[in-house]
Amino acid sequence: MTANTARRLPFRAALGLAAAGLAFAVPAAAQAHVTASAADTTAGAYTVVTFSVPHGCDGSATTKVAIDLPEGVDEVTPTRNPYYDVTTKREKLADPETDADGNEVTERDAQVVYTAKTPLPDGERDSFELSLQIPEDAAGTTLTFPTTQTCEKGETAWTQVPKKGQSEDDLESPAPSVSVAASDESSTATAVAQPQAALDGTTTALVVTSLVIGALGLLCGAAALITVRRRR
Repeated sequence: MTANTARRLPFRAALGLAAAGLAFAVPAAAQAHVTASAADTTAGAYTVVTFSVPHGCDGSATTKVAIDLPEGVDEVTPTRNPYYDVTTKREKLADPETDADGNEVTERDAQVVYTAKTPLPDGERDSFELSLQIPEDAAGTTLTFPTTQTCEKGETAWTQVPKKGQSEDDLESPAPSVSVAASDESSTATAVAQPQAALDGTTTALVVTSLVIGALGLLCGAAALITVRRRR
């Protein structure tokens, strides 16, 4: 190894670290919106929907998160969060319904509000869980949960819904949403997820191996650089 090559090793290592940092930064930026995910997305299933709030309002700490429930979801059970007071707002149904036990239902849960006891700093994230039943007739549709994030200064209304031909990436403040699958689609998704899990394990092993090889390369380069300097 020549002296010039040895001198270039630290520079190449720095470029590698910068590229790795950029690779991690891109997915982080994609998660800047308030999002929703469900443990089970099957129509008719009882599930837990988790809402993630990754940041404040233009640097201001979050003081309240209000989640509107979509039509067809009449009852929810909010999960306790020790940093917030939680309330559920109800509204009257335009047309009374009959529940599974034969009882007449005239009201529904319309909104869940989490009010912070201590504001959530802009640089920290939190999540909120709602237990609910996905409507049985919602297969193939998207459940939208318009959410208003109130901060010490200002607020952000995560209420935009994609029009036909649009995606959430086209919107500045998309509403959190969950795509509902039919029961047979849920089985297919589970079957596909198993080989994917195996693939993820293989990918993780490759990443770890690459990091080890890279570290060894850096150590060899440093040793060569020291050797060249001593020979001078």
